[in-house]
Amino acid sequence: MAATDARKVEPTEATTLGEPEGEEELGGVMTLVEHLEELRKRLLVAIIAIAVCSVVTYIFWDPIFGFLLSPLPDLSAGPAGAGIMEHGKLVISDPIGGFMISLKVSIAVGIALATPVVLYQIWGFLAPAMTRRERKYAAPFTLLGVGLFVIGLVVGFLVLRFPIDWLVSFGRDRFIPLITADSYFTFVTYFLLAFGAVFELPLVLTFLGVVGVINSRMLREKRMYILFGLWVLSCFITPGADPISPIIIGAALTGLFELSIILLRVIKK
Repeated sequence: MAATDARKVEPTEATTLGEPEGEEELGGVMTLVEHLEELRKRLLVAIIAIAVCSVVTYIFWDPIFGFLLSPLPDLSAGPAGAGIMEHGKLVISDPIGGFMISLKVSIAVGIALATPVVLYQIWGFLAPAMTRRERKYAAPFTLLGVGLFVIGLVVGFLVLRFPIDWLVSFGRDRFIPLITADSYFTFVTYFLLAFGAVFELPLVLTFLGVVGVINSRMLREKRMYILFGLWVLSCFITPGADPISPIIIGAALTGLFELSIILLRVIKK
């Protein structure tokens, strides 16, 4: 009877040791090959989303071009803008220039439109390594990332006029600016994408807080050093030397940093 009782007790003890009460459910364990396969699937979905959005954008490339040209009319009216545009049009330097420019802009805008899908795929790839509590933030993080990206594009477009004005006006007594369509639209589209990426700062910091790398107390203690670094960074993000752009970027990055602290405190509660 004693041996029988011992056999009955052993599984119970093993179960108790193996499954402590209150332990959070972790993500599934995956091999290296399974991780690479998952990465391939996620990348494929993201690329397809970008391709579809780029095709849709290409259909409407003409009004998009008109919108992106809006920072130039005021410049082309004065001496600084002489030679920039001819009858509201920019210069192309080869026969396929117009097509290639429309293709580049369509891909850039397609990347912006596909941001929700890309962010969700990134989160989906990281989710298996997280606990059940951490995985529940997938939808809020995706919405936050999209919102911040859109705000970054808007701020970038509002700031865009200042570096263009400074760059075109630089050395106007010695140079005649003849801006090609390729150089202008490449500069504008990827300038805006860079702004959208920079505005993902709260998303990155909050994610690091969720997985336990940082916390709000750490950010508060290092606030002065971090803000100093962000304001220095704001002076190098924009290519122009005008004083307005760095101030706008510095103020935006400061607000984003404070938002990150608030989000980390909310998640902790």
